[in-house]
Amino acid sequence: MKTMLSLYLLCFIFFPLFAGPGTGGSLKGTLTGKITDSKTGEPLPGVIIYFPDLKTGTISDQNGNYRIDNLPQARVNIQLSFISYRTIITSIDLSTASSLDFSMEYTATELNEVVITGLSKSTEQKRNPAPVSVLPRLALLQNVASNIIDAIASQPGISQITTGTGISKPVIRGLGYNRVVVINDGIRQEGQQWGDEHGIEIDEFSVHRVEILKGPASLAYGSDAMAGVINLIPAPYLEKGKLSGNLLLNYQTNNGLASTSCNLAGNRNGLVWDLRYSYKIAHSYQNRNDGFVYNSGFRENAFAMLTGLVKQWGYSSLHFHAYNMFPGIIEGERDSITGLFTRPVILNDTVVSATIATESDLKTYKPGIPFQKIHHYLAVWNNSFIIGNSNLKAVIGFQQNQRQEFADILSPGNYGLYFLLNTVSYDLRYILPEKSNYSISFGINGMQQMSKNKGEEFLIPAYDLFDIGVFGLMRKSWDKFDVSGGLRYDTRVEHGRDLYLDAGGSKLPGPAPGSFHRFSEFSRKFTGFSGSIGLSWQISKAFFSKINLSRGFRIPNIAELGSNGIHEGTSRYELGDAALKAENSIQVDFSLGLSSEHISAELNVFSNTINHYVFLRKLAGMAGGDSLAEGLGVFKYVSGNARLTGGEIRIDLHPHPLDWIHFENTFSIVEAYQFHQPDSSRFLPFIPQPKWRTTFRIDIRKAGKFLNNSYLQIESEICFRQNRYYAAYGTETGTPGYNIFNIGLGTDCALAGKTVFSLFAGVNNLTDVAYQSHLSRLKYSGENFATGRTGIYNMGRNFSLKLFIPLYFR
Repeated sequence: MKTMLSLYLLCFIFFPLFAGPGTGGSLKGTLTGKITDSKTGEPLPGVIIYFPDLKTGTISDQNGNYRIDNLPQARVNIQLSFISYRTIITSIDLSTASSLDFSMEYTATELNEVVITGLSKSTEQKRNPAPVSVLPRLALLQNVASNIIDAIASQPGISQITTGTGISKPVIRGLGYNRVVVINDGIRQEGQQWGDEHGIEIDEFSVHRVEILKGPASLAYGSDAMAGVINLIPAPYLEKGKLSGNLLLNYQTNNGLASTSCNLAGNRNGLVWDLRYSYKIAHSYQNRNDGFVYNSGFRENAFAMLTGLVKQWGYSSLHFHAYNMFPGIIEGERDSITGLFTRPVILNDTVVSATIATESDLKTYKPGIPFQKIHHYLAVWNNSFIIGNSNLKAVIGFQQNQRQEFADILSPGNYGLYFLLNTVSYDLRYILPEKSNYSISFGINGMQQMSKNKGEEFLIPAYDLFDIGVFGLMRKSWDKFDVSGGLRYDTRVEHGRDLYLDAGGSKLPGPAPGSFHRFSEFSRKFTGFSGSIGLSWQISKAFFSKINLSRGFRIPNIAELGSNGIHEGTSRYELGDAALKAENSIQVDFSLGLSSEHISAELNVFSNTINHYVFLRKLAGMAGGDSLAEGLGVFKYVSGNARLTGGEIRIDLHPHPLDWIHFENTFSIVEAYQFHQPDSSRFLPFIPQPKWRTTFRIDIRKAGKFLNNSYLQIESEICFRQNRYYAAYGTETGTPGYNIFNIGLGTDCALAGKTVFSLFAGVNNLTDVAYQSHLSRLKYSGENFATGRTGIYNMGRNFSLKLFIPLYFR
């Protein structure tokens, strides 16, 4: 298998070098034209003209004219986008077209009009049978969030498992952890995402656009995409001859979060480059019931760089990311009389006690004991070559994830847990020329992983993993119909290694008298098919419908197979099961949408049946009560057959001619249960509460001489009571409902036709409601004996001020 991987990597490296620039796409094309308003005929300056599959484009000038050089003589998709205008998406043949004029139509909404680039070839959102949500850059800027997952969790069907404000894990329609694939810079992010307190090691300011594919219909990303894919897309390359940058500043009052990010990018005759540095700090957050939550602060810094070539034959670029985060670990220890949080203190060389955390302890930007150090490094070589009317994409990536936990106040510089994970990812796909409206692509991708235990405490065994998958995708388009589908076959081998410890807990090279066998060696091979077929129907100009049937496949991760130890970040003892079987699912999705002058709406419903669904449950002791190991409750990975059903609905009213007013409502719900189980264990754990979000928004394109794109929005988010929970063995408890209010406003300040700065202000949880999300892990952190309340509450009222300054260079 490793020999096969070496051959594929050689193909990645050498085939594009010989076949790319000299094959088919050597002729240089030019596209020119003018863009005007469809009603007034006036030219539109500032329109973005972009080729998603080529990562190149330009912006129309003051007279609405545009020109793009060095284009391949091939058929490609072109996208035109402009604020408050309907996005134009069309396919053009650059071998015959050299001049194209466009007329853009003013619209109050952009529902279903966005190109999806997370697939093998770009397409329109409403013509893609799989359910998709899209967040553009502007929506991300307008959000009040601590990280990128916070920013996207407002979307219907999307939730997050949180550990305070610094760590968030995505959940799509009730499924999270290794069932969600996160794509960053074209490859899947591998950062030991099996852990409850392991967040997504990605700089939120480096993300230009987010595309969320719901369900297992995305066959291009392998085993773990059972719930769907979150594709975090960086900014497109700048147009030729341009140099620009930006500076972003953000301050939030609740936890004193202060962040800054600066960016500089350029394109000189097709040589592109991009640099970004981001820095973020936060002290402990607060809420009405708990006050400041000790040790919930974090520090974060990130650096990213890109360099590459964009030519008529395609593009080739090198990307590098370095992400570092230092979060405190929230234990929730309190004084039994006052209920105030305590911190550990040293009495002498061997004795540790606790004292009530002072105001300076709660507002320090330096995490206390215990805390984590997380380093994630990513290098990607991303290639796309135009070969005649076909397209070859090749991506090779290397990632290293270092995760250290420091929990001993007597030796604060010595780590206990230290996981070191190295991942090599590869992805090769070939898109055939489109003929008779048939689009066919096929490919091969996977990864090689090696994980080491370099610490003195052990939770999972050291392991090796090899993964490979082959897939084929096809799409056929008619005037009003699109049919798409595909098949994928995966093979994965996971090999957990032996570990022997001496009486003092130190590693031994092998078995010895008196040694303890902590991990037993195992090797598992998993194979499986996944597939998808769907239909989209453009019923009329206003209505569309979709239906999709998909089969998902997910292989148990190393924690589920091999855990045996204390998980410091979760305060529990976890046990794996090397005999677990792979999950497989059948999901049906149906969508019905409307986009008209006065109303936009979309209904999505789904049913997902999963065999061998793996989850973590608490074990009971022999004499009743909880099973304990080393003073902590024992949790074990088990499996069962389950079904998840639910859906999302979105209605946006914008009555003409008052289409600058939006009244939007979204509702999402998931119900998840196991078959043939008693009431206490019938429902699955960590299923989000039903959520209803109402937004009243006013958009003003121009306010006076200097203000553009101003907005004001008032939002109500109602999370209903979750009374369908996994109650067996006290694993979960019910969660009351709550309603929080948010306000946001912002504007662009322009001078001489250019934006000088953009200002975004907002407040989340305006009325300072004390609440606990059902997906908050801190909900189970222990009892406050002074008040009788259990667990820690989510963030209270939080004001945010964000300043975005574009930088222009001649």
